[in-house]
Amino acid sequence: MNLRQSVLGALALMALGVPGAHAQQAAGSIEPDGTVNVPAFKLPPSIYASDEAKKTMPRSPADMEAPMIAALAAGKAGELRAKIGQYMAPRIDKVKATYGVTTRTEMLGTIRLVHMVPKAMPAANARKILLNLPGGGFVMGTADGTGSIEGIPLAGLAKVEVVSMTYRQGPEHWFPAASEDVATVYRALLKTHKPQDIAVFGCSAGGLLAAESMAWFLKEKLPLPGAVGIFCASADARWGGDSRAYGRPFQALAPADRERQYFHPGDETNPLASPILTPEVLRKFPPTLVITATRAPELSSAVNTHRELVKAGVEADLHVWDGLGHAFFYDASLPESREAFDVMARFFRKHLKLAQ
Repeated sequence: MNLRQSVLGALALMALGVPGAHAQQAAGSIEPDGTVNVPAFKLPPSIYASDEAKKTMPRSPADMEAPMIAALAAGKAGELRAKIGQYMAPRIDKVKATYGVTTRTEMLGTIRLVHMVPKAMPAANARKILLNLPGGGFVMGTADGTGSIEGIPLAGLAKVEVVSMTYRQGPEHWFPAASEDVATVYRALLKTHKPQDIAVFGCSAGGLLAAESMAWFLKEKLPLPGAVGIFCASADARWGGDSRAYGRPFQALAPADRERQYFHPGDETNPLASPILTPEVLRKFPPTLVITATRAPELSSAVNTHRELVKAGVEADLHVWDGLGHAFFYDASLPESREAFDVMARFFRKHLKLAQ
């Protein structure tokens, strides 16, 4: 519709007496480069969110990254990371009981692994495995903490073993330390599993790391796994787009563009950190599942990752939950969380040919 048609349409509505059709002075403004200065507005809970999700929404602003930022500022990130599993233990015990999963810990050199095995696992699935890369901003991800929250429900629903790993993170280590650790564990899995019987997935930093691992495996000339899951994340370390700008304001928080203590300046455009920038790498991705939500800061980059994968000819699925935020399925009690884990289970069941 051109300007003349728009004006004529508005005049027609005014002539008909349509409420609200009269011109109103804009409350915001648009700068010459197209930047929109958004006026204050109310964002009610989505009509598509469950009642359970609505009840758990914050009633006052809460910056979930504040403890991590404080620990980094105090030089105590490692100390806090070591306690994550302890802090999350009650939640983890609950999901273990809910999904019928047992866990055991193992060390692969200096890498801590947590194996999550469903009590009712078909014998045929013993030859399959999912490798989880925990979320935590490349600072607080641990196998016995966030990794267990991500992996236990999936292990129980897909009826397959999930192994999570605590990879090297900032501020002690820098890119590409985590990718190197993932390759170490993946090589170990290839000794006992065929590549097509392995899937790699993660949430948040772990979701980005799952994408980065595909590029790293190609660099190392390793066979790619049967499937990959990029959850609460993208294949783009820049985490750009509209949602990066509105993510925090949608939580009633002031905008903040924080530097991550894992990537050095310029690393975000390294093709091994942002596979999205290299079409020839994307074309080789295995079937990929992307999961996000409309109030998550990664929404834009996640949607663009799906778009670029489809353009590259990759079998890629995108699932977006309205009205929810980053890593929403960490609260396993929400109906939407069960939906998300069901989507994951069906996806990996299909591409790894898992028995039910």
